Parts: sequence; C-alpha cells; structure tokens
Amino acid sequence: MIRGHGDLDRLELADVPKPTPSKPNDVLIALRAAALNHLDLWTLRGLPGLALEFPHTLGGDGAGSVVEVGPAVTDLRVGERVMFNPGISCYQCEYCLAGEHSLCPSYRLLGEHVGGTLAEFIVLPRQNVVRIPDPPDGPVSWAAAAAFSLVTLTAWRMVVTQARVRPGERVLIWGIGGGVSGAALRIAKLAGAFVIATSSSDEKLAAAAGLGADVTVNHASADVLKAVRTLTAKRGVDVVIDNVGEATWETSLRTLGRGGRLVTCGGTSGPKVVTDVRRLFWYQWSIMGSTMGNAREYAEIVRLLGQGHLRPIIDSTYPLERGVDAFQRLRSGGQMGKLVVEIA
Repeated sequence: MIRGHGDLDRLELADVPKPTPSKPNDVLIALRAAALNHLDLWTLRGLPGLALEFPHTLGGDGAGSVVEVGPAVTDLRVGERVMFNPGISCYQCEYCLAGEHSLCPSYRLLGEHVGGTLAEFIVLPRQNVVRIPDPPDGPVSWAAAAAFSLVTLTAWRMVVTQARVRPGERVLIWGIGGGVSGAALRIAKLAGAFVIATSSSDEKLAAAAGLGADVTVNHASADVLKAVRTLTAKRGVDVVIDNVGEATWETSLRTLGRGGRLVTCGGTSGPKVVTDVRRLFWYQWSIMGSTMGNAREYAEIVRLLGQGHLRPIIDSTYPLERGVDAFQRLRSGGQMGKLVVEIA
C-alpha cells in the first residue's frame, strides 16, 4: 500500500481492516495472486487530476477464491476459483445498458481509482467476477489467472473491436515486451494477421518470434519506417498498435498504408502528439483511442482462455513481502511478460 505519491520507497506492507460485502451483489475474494501493470507505477507517482484517498492499495489484476457473497449472489459458491474484470462501472447508465461499460462516466479501475489487488482480500461486484476456466491443455495457475485480465481485455478491444483486424492484414505492434503488446501479438495471430513486432531488446524479439511474430525489428538499432516499407513493398501496414505516444506517433502514422488504422491505449513516452492533417484525410486513416473493454468482450476472452488460447506470458513471480522487487523490475523495463505477486 501507499500513504502518498512518490517513488518505490513509498511502498509498504501494512495491516488494514478486512473488507466486508456491503451490497447485495458483492463478492468477497481471498486473493492468491496479483499482477502488476505500468499503471501501478503511474499511480504511485501521481496521475494528473487523480485524487486518491490514502492509504491506497495498488494492483489492477488478481485471482483468488470466493469467501463470502451478498444475498443477491446465487450463482457463486464459497471456495470457487475466480478472476475478474478490473474495470468497475455503474451498470445502470445509458452506456452500461448499451453494453459499453468502459464508457461509463463512473468507470473506475482497480488500483487506480479504487483500492486494488495487492492485498489479501477484495470486495467486487458480481458483474465483474468470473470463474477461472479449465482449458484442455491444463489448469490455469493462480499466477496466470491473475496476469490475464487487464492486458488481454485491453489488447482484445484494440485489435478486434477497434481495429477489426482481418486475416492476412499487416499489423505493426510496438514494444513487444509489455503486457498489452504481448497480448496484442497473440490476438492478432489468432485473427490471422501478419505481425511485425518491435522492441529495443533482441532477447525480447526472439521471444516474440517464438510466440508467432512474423517479423521482428529492433527499434533501437533499425529504422522501423524503412523496415516496414521494405517488407510491404512501400504499401504500409493496415494496423498499428501503439501505446508509446510521443516517441512513436509520427513513425506509426507514416507506416500506415491507405485506409490504415492506428489504435492507441496510452502514452508512456508522453501525451502530446502532432498529426499532419493533410496526410490524415488524404490517406483516409482512422485514429482510435481504446480503454479496457466491456463485459461482452471480457466474456469472450475468458471463453478463449478456456479453449486453451491467450494464456498469459509470465516473466517472474514474487512473494508479497518482496513486492518492491517486482516493482523494481517493472520500472527497469526488462520483463518479457507479466510480473506476478503471490499472496499467501
């Protein structure tokens, strides 16, 4: 937990009161694992316009077992293994009723707007909770279940809902070591796309090739634009998946072919970008923002996990008492896949 914004020295272990279900559809979960996201670092440092109540618990992803349910919850039993959609909405506004939960004005993310998963217990609405599926290729571990939801849901909405990637299309994905980019690679391949993946690490690029990337480019030592133009005979790619922002924006747009689509879910290198509107309208590009996903999309990715697809990549796991070490590795950017904190 944290008692104020700052660096990793603000992280601490502390005893806090155990949460209890207070609403009819609440579910109390004993967490067994939680997974880190870059959002945790940004929340720790302080996000513009975000006022937290301290002490605050970080963590947007997790998995555990049901301990107690509210009186309106009749389809979950105590002891069942569950994971959950980290985005909580009001479930009553026009957006929620239309199935677009992530557009809800009251939309909140675990660990960012409300207390998160780096804890022993958490209370969530029944609408967010799903049973951990049982794929034919073997059980989903606590670590994998914890690492699955946020990045896979975000990537699914980017690749499938927003970009509408089709078989044979060319897709450029930046920063393949990150959780969203890694999930986007697997989803794009599942959709039948030709994927070009970038990283500044040859080791991560080798791992990406093993996960199905058709071409890899080290963006620290090679010209991504030149590589894409060569690979596509100057045609350009159909889709760019970008969560980097300022540092990659111009190149992302210039790699797009006519009618291409750029989808972004973040700006890790900075939020301010410049777009030549003449190129935008002349080449008829589409630029789309994307945040998390809705209940229908979440149900679909859980269904695919149950069929043996999209199992998350785990970089390493840490016990809760070594959670600071997990944050240090996250900050270093050296991970390939998700960082998981195990909770006894």
